[in-house]
Amino acid sequence: MGFVKTPVKGMNDFLPVEMALRQKVLRKIRDTYGAYGFREIETPCMEHIENLTSKQGGENEKLIFKVMKRGAALGRALEKGDELADSGMRYDLTLPLSRFYAANSATLPAPFKALQIGNVWRADQPQKGRFRQFTQCDIDILGDASIMAEIELIGATGNMLETLLAGTGIEGFTIHVNDRRILRAMALSAGFPEESLEEVFIVLDKLDKIGTEGVKTELCQMGLEEAAVDSYLALFEGDRESVVAFCAGLDDSLLETSVATGLDTILNCVKNSLGATCSLKFDPTLVRGMGYYTGTIFEVKLNEYNFSIAGGGRYDEMIGKFSGQKVPACGFSIGFERIITILRDHPAARDTQSAGIALLLENGASPEKMQEVFAEAAALRREGKTVTVLPLKKNAKFQIDRLMEDGFTDVRRIYRD
Repeated sequence: MGFVKTPVKGMNDFLPVEMALRQKVLRKIRDTYGAYGFREIETPCMEHIENLTSKQGGENEKLIFKVMKRGAALGRALEKGDELADSGMRYDLTLPLSRFYAANSATLPAPFKALQIGNVWRADQPQKGRFRQFTQCDIDILGDASIMAEIELIGATGNMLETLLAGTGIEGFTIHVNDRRILRAMALSAGFPEESLEEVFIVLDKLDKIGTEGVKTELCQMGLEEAAVDSYLALFEGDRESVVAFCAGLDDSLLETSVATGLDTILNCVKNSLGATCSLKFDPTLVRGMGYYTGTIFEVKLNEYNFSIAGGGRYDEMIGKFSGQKVPACGFSIGFERIITILRDHPAARDTQSAGIALLLENGASPEKMQEVFAEAAALRREGKTVTVLPLKKNAKFQIDRLMEDGFTDVRRIYRD
């Protein structure tokens, strides 16, 4: 069988011009989040299979790239019919962060503001902006149970996206905010049984695709009473300008008043820190699919695109599964690959190169001339300039045109004498 020159399906090679855009975006992400006090960490690309299959990752647990045991351990597993995998490629950065914090919390500040940037892997069906290997950028605040964590995370991400999209011609974006406790209270208030709630939320999450009537049909097909379904859907017609007003009809036994007042405070505080291109709204239909969310949830959508580019929420119970102690945690994850895909379609965003200098030396130059040219290049680099030294090709026009395209706007032909 011959060698295959194309990447594995759902994974990509990146040309220099693509890497330039990716690095430009990553620099802006690091700079913006760094200004908020987030500190970068790194975790391994593989995790123990027990961690990855702990029912914390929702649908992602069906998409794990498993890594088989090795050597004698694999032989014993084959003989006994045991699980062949002992690890797997991480499907997100949240679960590895939880393990990391449980192992290192004694040496970390409290609360700890973490920034992670790295590849993750999912055995998904590839499509535009969706890959099997892709980069995620996460910020998380661990050890802060107050709503200050949500305010900081939403504000930082909103400002970061404003920075990334500035001057690209892309219209604004909207940050949708909800709370899983409000979702639960609304479903219970309608009379839905506790054991049906997760399935109800899965159906509700399709609202923007199938509409209210589609949601009603699917909920009734679950065996829920039509009167209860109508009562449930009517709850979403309330005033959304104020979370407290929206939740006023819910029984205090189902929802503590502090949840609604806290969410209103989050929204009002964040609004003061965002620019004109960013909208912030309470969205009681927002679900977020991950099973580990325990409170506030958020999601970002570009106004001219019908998909999200970032999302996150509070997950106060995950770290405790590693440490045995409850640790409040909240995080935001950026859809880096989707952002890159969108920016590639906008010429202003692709302007990634600073002006460079190309020194093209004619063939046959003497050692002394070469020494002179490389000394000149070294002096220019010490001044902070980008310099490449290349042999002058026969088709000089094509070579110079290509260098200009690559950002080397100052091209100097140097003759051998």
